[in-house]
Amino acid sequence: MARRCQVTGKGVMSGNNVSHAKNRTRRRFLPNLQTTSLVSEVLGVSVRMRLSTNGIRTIEHRGGLDGYLASAADSALDAELRGLKHRIIKAQAAQAA
Repeated sequence: MARRCQVTGKGVMSGNNVSHAKNRTRRRFLPNLQTTSLVSEVLGVSVRMRLSTNGIRTIEHRGGLDGYLASAADSALDAELRGLKHRIIKAQAAQAA
């Protein structure tokens, strides 16, 4: 499983540990990823995702998972979220009919 947020795309960065004597050794900066369950009101299911804390805040700010996916462009979503978005759109169309 990649250490990458599915919403923001944040991933591992690299840099240096710098000692007092200015010795430099390589290190990795890991993103703050959390495994969360988000509920889709339209589908009525819980979806587990691995998101950064900033990604969780973004989804909540846009009105939950359904609101976020409705406002996001397909090109900005990864494959799993793109499929979920299309399932939500189909379910909304079925409810409207």
